[in-house]
This record gives sequence, C-alpha cells and structure tokens, in this order.
Amino acid sequence: MSEAAFDEVAPAPNGAALRQSIRQRVEAAGTSFYWAMRLLPRDRRDAMYAIYAWCREVDDIADGERPVADKLAALRTWREEIEALYAGRPRHLIARALHQPMLCYALRRQDFLAVIDGMEMDARENIRAPDLATLDLYCARVASAVGHLSVHVFGDASPAAHGVADSLGRALQLTNILRDLGEDAQHGRLYLPREILEHHGIRGADPISVLLDPTLPAVCREVAAIAERHFEDAERTMGQCRHRAMRPAAVMGAVYGAILRELLRRGWRDPMAQVALSKSLKLWLALRHGLL
Repeated sequence: MSEAAFDEVAPAPNGAALRQSIRQRVEAAGTSFYWAMRLLPRDRRDAMYAIYAWCREVDDIADGERPVADKLAALRTWREEIEALYAGRPRHLIARALHQPMLCYALRRQDFLAVIDGMEMDARENIRAPDLATLDLYCARVASAVGHLSVHVFGDASPAAHGVADSLGRALQLTNILRDLGEDAQHGRLYLPREILEHHGIRGADPISVLLDPTLPAVCREVAAIAERHFEDAERTMGQCRHRAMRPAAVMGAVYGAILRELLRRGWRDPMAQVALSKSLKLWLALRHGLL
C-alpha cells in the first residue's frame, strides 16, 4: 500500500475498468488461490478478486517497514473505510470494488473487521512464540474470517459452510506458518506455539535460535498434526454443504494439503528452504478437485 493509505480516491472508474484493475492486481500477485478462484463464474470470481486484493492491502500494511503508530493509523483508516463501505460511500479503489459483492453476496462487516483485528496483532509487535490460544485467535482472524467472506461468494452461507471456513482457514494458516518459518524469522517473527516449543525443550523465543534447534522438526510435526486435524474437519464438514459451491474450497484444501505433505516429507531439516508446488501440479489439483 502507498504511504498515503487513501491516495486512490480519484474519480471512480466505470465498473468494467474497476474490475479489470483489480483482476490485474490479483493475477500479478501469483497467489496459490488463483486456480480455485478461476473455477467461479465471472461475477463471483471478480468478487473473490476484490476480497483477495483487499486482504493483500491490509496485509501489506501489517508487514510494511513503517513505524508501528503509522501502521495502526493506516489500519484504523481501513476500519473507517469498511464503515463507509457499509454506508454506501466507499472511497478507496478496492473498497469500491467490494461494494457490489457486499450487496450481492451479503458479505458480513464483522468478517472484514476481524481481518483488520488480525493485522493489528502483527502490526503492534513481532509475534514470537504465542500461546496456543493466541495462535488460534490469530488464525481465526487472518484466515478463517477470509473464509467466512469467501463461502458467501462461493454460494453457500449455511452454518456448515461457515464451519468449513473455520476449519480450513486454520489449516491453511498453520500450513503457511510451517512453510514460511525462514521468511518470518528474518522479519523477527515466530508463530510456533509456546507450549509445543517448551514440550520439546525449547525455552527461548528468538526466531533464528529456534530454527537452529535440533528439535525443531519434532515441533513442526506436532503443529502439522494440528493442521491435519483442521483439514480433516473441513473435508468432513464439506459433505454437509452444496457440492458445487464448495469446489473452490476443496481446491484450496487440496493445494495446501499437498504443501503440508511436502513439508512433512522434507522434515524441516532446512527451515530456510523455500517450498512451492509446480504450476502443473496446482492445475492438476484444480482439475481433480474442482471439476469432479
């Protein structure tokens, strides 16, 4: 996001130009969710693009290099913009892109605000070895809340679909944490839970020191087991949902499940190494789980 959080309050482009602008942002980001979003009809896909672009916007604030006070001020501005969105007066380019999806798919204000709450957790301080309850709250805010927005766009806003959002969001975020240990450590962050670290004899919370500890693989396997339980819960709950509506969620689960299996195969022997699936594998998973 630019230094001035709301530089983009110029006269609104027309609907087609606005959607094209957001679409280009998402496609340039190279997100792992791309193939799942591609399964949706155009209107729903554009709605998901707008949600993803907004998530990137607030995430960039939390991860940026600005002083903490500036980050929190920018996030407060986004809280105000969400209120403006629900009052029918969005100003920011991305908020304007969210306006029609908010109306069409009954997107819940509380879910946008929950995401901002999660970004504030990151913005206030570098998270280091949170307790399990705090880690779960963080995952609920930065990931499951996005899932709650997403299932409305997918076409199933039932309690079961929201249950999928709760479980799958946590599974995806824990997989991200296990994949990005090195990158997070370089930014002074460590999301591995304190109780599991201590169970394996790690008392400190310095990110680099923890990553160098020989018991790190055992810690990661235990966190991976939590993620696997969330994947299983999500898959079980999907059976209570509309099959067609849950296809994008099934693809997301398949892609991130494959990432988690690859991490387990490598065993975190080099936590600084990058783990990514090939484009061909992502496409195959999208076809297998999105078209059946």
